Amino acid sequence: MKRAWMIWTCLWLLATGLALASIVMAQTPSPSSVTIGGQLYDTWWKAVPDVKPPDGNHPLWALQSTNKRKGTVTWRCKECHGWDYKGNDGAYGSGSHKTGFPGVIGAQAKSVDEIKAALKGSTNPKHDFSSFLDDTALTNLATFVKHGLLNLSLAIDGKTKKPVKADIARGQQLADLCAACHGPEGTQLNFGKSDEPEFVGTVAKQNPWEFLHKVRVGQPGSDPPMPAGLEVGWSVQDLLDILAYSQTLPEK
Repeated sequence: MKRAWMIWTCLWLLATGLALASIVMAQTPSPSSVTIGGQLYDTWWKAVPDVKPPDGNHPLWALQSTNKRKGTVTWRCKECHGWDYKGNDGAYGSGSHKTGFPGVIGAQAKSVDEIKAALKGSTNPKHDFSSFLDDTALTNLATFVKHGLLNLSLAIDGKTKKPVKADIARGQQLADLCAACHGPEGTQLNFGKSDEPEFVGTVAKQNPWEFLHKVRVGQPGSDPPMPAGLEVGWSVQDLLDILAYSQTLPEK
């Protein structure tokens, strides 16, 4: 009898463990879902095939007057909520990108379904993206907001824009993967104009939050596709090391 009781107990514990493991797995998103969502946050019409950028300003853009940009750029999530995801409480709380709109860091407390509903206009009909993005895209974007945001307040010095703790030599080793496309000096690809070039070093020094976002999730619409740090398996410290090294590269 005692042996039978032990066997049934073991079977019950095994079943319970498997059930709990399945719940945890169901709640843990795949890296690809988070990276795609991050690219949507960057420039969603480049991250989804056959989606055209909208015309005119975003309907909510008229609520602010400090950011003078117009047209397609006003539809980018990052333009309202920032590369550091803090909106008016972060790097976009001042300067030419200031809008006064809140960040999305606080939305991490909500479920993916709740965030997705907000993207469909549940909290504000003018924030409805469902006519542009299908259900899968909206799920990926909501997944990124729920699981993919980093709060780097303690990791990056807001004044110097440098990582507080990083290993430049290690960052150089990790950045070998990036050099295949960007070159050893990070100047092989120009993100700006011929008379106003923008290279890896430029972005790393001027906007480390944008740099880290793109290194983590990739560049939407790039050909060939840019490897995403989340899928490569880079940790936050890896990313900070790469940032520190990239800030040593030429800006021009």
